[in-house]
Amino acid sequence: MSLRLRLCLTLLVAPLLLLLLFGAWQLQQDAEQRRAALTSRLSDHLALLRDPAAEKAPAEADRLALRLLSLDEVRGVTVRANDGQPVNQVGAVAPVPTGSPRAGLIRHAERWHLQLPLTPPDNARAPLWLDLTLRDSVFDLPYYRQLTQFMLAWLAAALLLGGLCYLLYRRLFATLDEQRDALQRLYAGDYAFRLRPGGPPELATTSTAINALGEHLQAAQEDMRQQVEQATADLRESMDTIEIQNIELDGARRRALEANRVKSQFLANMSHEIRTPLNGIIGFCRLLGRSQLDDHQREWLKHIEMASTNLLSLINDILDFSKIEAGKLRLASVELDMAELVDEVLVLQAPDAQQKDLQLLSLVYDDVPRALLGDPLRIKQVLTNLVHNAVKFTERGEVIVRVQVEESLGNKATLSVKISDTGPGLADDVRQQLFQPFTQSATVSTSRVGGTGLGLMICKQLVEQMGGAIEADTQPAKGTTFSVSLPLRIAPRAVQRPPAINLDAIHIAIQEPHTLTRQALAHLLRGWGAEVQVLSAPATGEGLATGTQLLIAALAQGGLGAQVAQLRHQLGERPCRLLLLINGEPQNTDEALTLPQGARLFYKPLTRARLAQALKPLLSDAPAALLTHALPDQGHDVQGHGAAEQQHHQPRVLAVDDIETNRLLVGELLAQLGVDGVLAESGEEALALASGQRFDLVLMDIRMPGMSGLETMAALRRLGGAWSHCPFVALTAHAMPDDSQALIDAGMQAVLTKPLDTDALEDLLANYLGLVLSTPTRHAAPMPRADDELPVVDEELGVTLAGGRQELAERMLEGLLESLDASEAELRDSYSANDTTTFLDAVHHLNGACRYCGVPQLALIAEALESRLRAQGIEAVDDVFATLLQAMQRLRDWRASRPTPV
Repeated sequence: MSLRLRLCLTLLVAPLLLLLLFGAWQLQQDAEQRRAALTSRLSDHLALLRDPAAEKAPAEADRLALRLLSLDEVRGVTVRANDGQPVNQVGAVAPVPTGSPRAGLIRHAERWHLQLPLTPPDNARAPLWLDLTLRDSVFDLPYYRQLTQFMLAWLAAALLLGGLCYLLYRRLFATLDEQRDALQRLYAGDYAFRLRPGGPPELATTSTAINALGEHLQAAQEDMRQQVEQATADLRESMDTIEIQNIELDGARRRALEANRVKSQFLANMSHEIRTPLNGIIGFCRLLGRSQLDDHQREWLKHIEMASTNLLSLINDILDFSKIEAGKLRLASVELDMAELVDEVLVLQAPDAQQKDLQLLSLVYDDVPRALLGDPLRIKQVLTNLVHNAVKFTERGEVIVRVQVEESLGNKATLSVKISDTGPGLADDVRQQLFQPFTQSATVSTSRVGGTGLGLMICKQLVEQMGGAIEADTQPAKGTTFSVSLPLRIAPRAVQRPPAINLDAIHIAIQEPHTLTRQALAHLLRGWGAEVQVLSAPATGEGLATGTQLLIAALAQGGLGAQVAQLRHQLGERPCRLLLLINGEPQNTDEALTLPQGARLFYKPLTRARLAQALKPLLSDAPAALLTHALPDQGHDVQGHGAAEQQHHQPRVLAVDDIETNRLLVGELLAQLGVDGVLAESGEEALALASGQRFDLVLMDIRMPGMSGLETMAALRRLGGAWSHCPFVALTAHAMPDDSQALIDAGMQAVLTKPLDTDALEDLLANYLGLVLSTPTRHAAPMPRADDELPVVDEELGVTLAGGRQELAERMLEGLLESLDASEAELRDSYSANDTTTFLDAVHHLNGACRYCGVPQLALIAEALESRLRAQGIEAVDDVFATLLQAMQRLRDWRASRPTPV
């Protein structure tokens, strides 16, 4: 309620309302007094005029009525009986009230009546009543006169109060309005406005305070204006200084960006330049390890290979660290199978685990979707690092990888990957700094296990960039568990993983001392439909269930022949095939071993694909099982017998390469590994060979004239049938990490870098064909020369690269010499035309041709030219191209200097 309304109610409305109520009450009281006075006066007149004879004679009553009619207040007189009936009426009589009379004033038919008893009520005779009809002016005229006077007085009071209220309003609210306007002007910034003195004393102090506020604000405004002017002047000086600094900072930023670009380019170039000879060192160490060496030389060679491997890992970690630090790491989103990724990681880490007799096992739970979308290369990098660390720091026991679904919502699934070991564990202070760069556990000597301390930090960065988290849970002397949370999307075509092999109605017994391996193996076989019997004691003929067709038994390292003989003795004549599990490597099984018919060795770790491939020949309808590894003993040619059976199940591999020497070498390597290799020199020829034929694997060169390797793969995929899921492996002489990822994104399952590493090829055949192969001993690599310059032709190196075949080495070298002129002409024409694509194809073709021909000088220069060309373009290869032409001429001179054969 506003102040104006409250003032009006207080000064005007409330007094007038009270005065009105008092006047109404006063009118009511005056009317009551007049009626009482009239009743008393008429009663007195009646007492004076009444004759006692009237009580006895009606005539006397009539005379009394006439006397009363002479009074001014009486208009008519009616004498009524006790029952209310009129006896006599005199004067202007209005209708009398009906019913028995009662003493007092009553109002009937707009008239006032005074009824009085004429005789006492206890008279024996019937009593009489006088009903006096009174004139209207008796009561109404005094009432209206008094009401008029009251209303005039009330109006006078209203005018007086209204005038007083108006004066107070003008005096009070005019000052309040001025104060309100003054505050609004002060709020608007008019600090010079002042209120006039005057007004009520109560409001004068407020006006004074408002004027003081205006003076203060005006002074503050002036002070602020001076400060702003000073600050503006200072700011102008600062802006000039900042502008100069910005120019300097912009120059420094440009220099920093250029330095960072140069650093990244330097790292990219140097990584390839360092890794190329380092890969050669590692390869020569492996080749040298297959030659005749004494114990000291083999120990020295082991240290060289270990140092080279650690150095290569260091280079890769530093490159990844630099890429992550620069924010240049990009994650792919392609389809992947988590079970296959984990199996690949375990197969790669198996040799180190087998040397320590560690149980290496993966447990991928059934709820994990088969097809997920993510970056398989980076996920595999994280898993490889964690599993490698677990194997490296664990001396005995087990390393277990568990993968299960932590949370699933719609098309998104969060995987929980746990890598646990039984190593020494970590202290709390070490665990808190575990994911910091260049930090390693102090529980194991870094000089013994190697490493840079960057691996876990890179893993953490990769996992966090994928949207997940990684943490370590450890107990000293009890082991460590690394937990990785990976949020991945489920592929649209994700379906349930089909059984790798159908084992319906097959009875299989398991004898495995390691609990988790035993449980995982039993679960896997039951999922494939087999009826499984888990043996708690060594297998015997009586202990096996009736109808058991296969016994899977684990053997300890060492003394394999005695263990196999004891196992056959325990089984007796029981017709049961054997799958023998060994926690070791094929090349480490160097003792004489004779496998009985229907037996097969299986080298851990346990993976789905390899286990299914090992079970197929054992459970087929063939008369004898396939023997994948046997050594001669006491004149028994078990190796030959196994080769005959392998021929029956021999896989077929299609190798596509446009360089003849490369095709010859690949074919020779496949033949030595016992694989049927079919060679094609172009994509068109590969399509022609694919019609009506089935291959288990395709080795595909990428850069070829006509159809490229990727185009050929797409065309073969479109044939449908077995080609829709046939694995393709890229062969390339220049595979940087980004190039390899691009090839995998395009549909390749793996990438092999030329020159082919026999071990890598064996691992690839084992992964995709399920074969465990033993290769014959290679020729030792030639010792490096003492001089600094590489030889133009190294015939011993050529023989080594050709798999030890002198004739093949000479044919590949002769093919390279014959193609030099055509290659040089194509190089010169494309370089003169500044055609980068054609020039790169020609350099790549020459680089690939040099890989297997024992021409280290030309091969090194061709590799450097291709690296420079890919990294910096054709404008930056002048000096390297000139050096390449000189090396080609030196190769021609070498050919001319050789004696002509007779």
